[in-house]
Amino acid sequence: MTELPAAPARILSTSVTATGTLLAIDAPVIASASAANGKFFAQWEATARDRGVENLWPAGRVDLEAVYAVSPDLIVVSATGADSARDHLARLRAVAPTVVVDYGRQSWQELAHELGQATGLAAHAQRRITAFDRHVADIKGNLILPRGQVNLISYNGPGASNPIATRGGVHGQLLRALGFDVEAPDPRWHGTADPSSDFIWAAYEFLPELRAGTTFLLRTDDAGVAEMLRDPMLANMPSVRAGQVYALGPNAFRIDYYSATEVVDRIQRLFGR
Repeated sequence: MTELPAAPARILSTSVTATGTLLAIDAPVIASASAANGKFFAQWEATARDRGVENLWPAGRVDLEAVYAVSPDLIVVSATGADSARDHLARLRAVAPTVVVDYGRQSWQELAHELGQATGLAAHAQRRITAFDRHVADIKGNLILPRGQVNLISYNGPGASNPIATRGGVHGQLLRALGFDVEAPDPRWHGTADPSSDFIWAAYEFLPELRAGTTFLLRTDDAGVAEMLRDPMLANMPSVRAGQVYALGPNAFRIDYYSATEVVDRIQRLFGR
């Protein structure tokens, strides 16, 4: 981890994924890269706007002139992912101290700890995590859970990967913390060369082999639920037969503090006493 002589006051995040966690720990983010569509993630877009965070470039690009223009005293780079600026490390380090994080291998809480240490905001990070864990525990105590197991799917239909959350990934951990028993997808269904701890990137044809009685859909709202329930190929899935398919919201695929809170609150609305 890069050692800083003083706590930073002007942080540039070249990773839109890391930006959400930086905002959650009240880091002084003055500028950030955006998603590939040129927008910030919806779950924290309003927070970024309120704090005056400048949108510098979409994922996949780096504008060094813009880096110099915002005069950062700390730059955050992701080691992996579509928003990684690792290829530009040498030039970024010529501008300001630069830290590299690997959000793909961490929960948002672990990333918050790491960024808290890097920014002198470790206490802020711990307070945010503690408050979130307390919120999860409070919600868990007031849920009436469906019987049996649940699964979590990013449903994309035929001709595409349909990622299924693992028990040990960030989505599985969050649902298990709320008391759900998460079905483990068969790792042999994984259809990409890159290993993933969060998802099995399964072909559409494997979805009917899932056995859980309840399905949660990621990255969609109730329109996605209706689409899945109409899919004749999935008619014999236990959750579809029972009509127990629920959307966790359009921001639920990429979990940070803000989207995790949205998921927990949606679960409360669905299953609260």
